[in-house]
Amino acid sequence: MNSDLTAAITLIGTSTVLNLFLCSYVYIKRRHFTRIANVFILHSFFSLIYCFGSVFALMSETMAQMTVWTVVLYAGMPFSAAMGLLFVITYLGIPFSKKASWLLMVVPFITFWMVATNDFHHLHYRVYELDPVLGAPYVHQEIGIWYVFHGLYTFGCMMAAFLLILTRWRETASTYRPQLLSLLVGQLIPIVTAFLYLVGLTPYGIDPVPMVLWLTSLFYLWSAATSRMFSLIPIAKDAIFNSINDGVAVLDQDGRIVEFNGTFAAMFPSVSSEMFGKSFQEVWPLLSGGAEPIKNVQLSMQQEIQLSGDDGRIHTYQVRTSHIQDVSKRKGWLLIFTDFTELKQLQDKLEHYAYYDELTGIYNRRAFFKHCEAALQSSLENKIPFTLILADLDHFKKINDTHGHAIGDEVLRHAAAVCRSFLSGQGWLARYGGEEFVIGLEGCTESEGAELAERLRKQLEDHPLHTAEGSITVTFSLGIAGAEAGKTLHQLLVEADKALYCSKETGRNRVTTSGRNSFEFTG
Repeated sequence: MNSDLTAAITLIGTSTVLNLFLCSYVYIKRRHFTRIANVFILHSFFSLIYCFGSVFALMSETMAQMTVWTVVLYAGMPFSAAMGLLFVITYLGIPFSKKASWLLMVVPFITFWMVATNDFHHLHYRVYELDPVLGAPYVHQEIGIWYVFHGLYTFGCMMAAFLLILTRWRETASTYRPQLLSLLVGQLIPIVTAFLYLVGLTPYGIDPVPMVLWLTSLFYLWSAATSRMFSLIPIAKDAIFNSINDGVAVLDQDGRIVEFNGTFAAMFPSVSSEMFGKSFQEVWPLLSGGAEPIKNVQLSMQQEIQLSGDDGRIHTYQVRTSHIQDVSKRKGWLLIFTDFTELKQLQDKLEHYAYYDELTGIYNRRAFFKHCEAALQSSLENKIPFTLILADLDHFKKINDTHGHAIGDEVLRHAAAVCRSFLSGQGWLARYGGEEFVIGLEGCTESEGAELAERLRKQLEDHPLHTAEGSITVTFSLGIAGAEAGKTLHQLLVEADKALYCSKETGRNRVTTSGRNSFEFTG
């Protein structure tokens, strides 16, 4: 056995032992590490198989032995490169599905099958035989088409892993850079060695890559033991910045756009990298389609805006700004957009259920008290008249008994619709209870309220409800009470209720004020 062969076996054996130790070390301590350790264990295991097969291939004395150990080393080598890329992807926090991970292993599986069955198709090696001059363990080989494809794929995996790590260097905190450095060197060593092998600058007939993997293992082992590579992982900016549900725009100290995440781009499709360096206030009308401006972005604030989306819906956003400062002490601002359209819609529905009558769609008793107590207090303080109208549907029980409760509900809706149309937004209209309605009128005296009530009474009587069973004439009995100094809303309701009772007692379908003045429609 010549000196080159002895040196090669020694170095590859060292790589085998170190990979075995590294794989065992991480496996034993896996409960102390993050889930990334599992991916690294597989990467180290396949490297171990690669080195193990390479050692015995170099110790083979016959072609049969060479063939067996070549198949063994190919059970590790192609998978090692793919798992190395997957480890880097996982380490950097790049989103990668399980399906994509399995797809990454398709070529290694095919390569292993090609090598194991090469005698039948010769697609990996067109010629694979003992070297006629040097003999075992040297082989004479002529590569096939799949060997080229496999080589490109393996080299591509290693190069992709190296470039991915390199692109994260600037945005990684100094605490984690030793980890990245060990990964960079660990990826670079086999890349350079493989390149030297391809251009013929390494000893003939010996794969030099497993000879240098002990160096890669040392870097990984040092990083795992000293910089906690598997317990503290630098989560890449993209893993957080582009995966959060909020739209985020980063502004410099002058309010110019320097970065935005994917969610922001989805919220505002017209945004582009061409807007980098431009004032946010300048581009905002272009992004929002001329919506209301954002307040001074250089002040911590919070506001709510509504924008029309591409889906035709109105979206409600909560906009917050937050001061930031980078490691170079440069100041800037985060502009954060939270889409809470569904929450806003839910809040609106809950508020509607809380303050609106479900049957008629007008205010309920709670909403009436909320609005009119404040309005009455304001009217009294500013010496503005305030009048209350109570209206009760005449003979409503008879309508229910005669036509049924479904028609009774239609009558209530009809009366509410007539009132709403007649008032046209004037005052506060509410269903007070049962068949009783209440109207609060600010700036209206008792006599003016009585005149309005009379017109409303006539309006309802002149517009019967049309049903499948025929027309039903509906009338109101109404009571009016005007506010005086010191009166509460409850007292006002009591007076209006007494006036309403008087209207009913004196024949219904009429208006009575708290002074017992009646207004009867006589045609």
